[in-house]
Amino acid sequence: MENKTKQFFEKFKVDAGKMKELIPDTIAGFSGLFAKVMKDGAISLQEKELIALAIGVAQRCKPCIRLHTQKCLDAGATKEQILEAASVAVMMAGGPAYTHLPVVIDALEALEK
Repeated sequence: MENKTKQFFEKFKVDAGKMKELIPDTIAGFSGLFAKVMKDGAISLQEKELIALAIGVAQRCKPCIRLHTQKCLDAGATKEQILEAASVAVMMAGGPAYTHLPVVIDALEALEK
């Protein structure tokens, strides 16, 4: 079976193009907020991405998990840091978050260089 993360990124690229075309103001607004928040500040971009990943796990948002796993790696986070951040989410959100740890592992396996 092909890795679900790879399938997700292929489809998301197409979907993002459609969204940009169909709802440009929404995309511009969200992109602007994202750019303003997700940069080094009082806490580093890497820490912010680990927080975003943990929230994605706690909220059980598979697209968020996949996207922020990639962004964590891009920001220099290690596999161990990513899994630890996901584990904090499980501690805070319990069983539903626990069942989404395989999504993090799947994303790591697909995205590891």
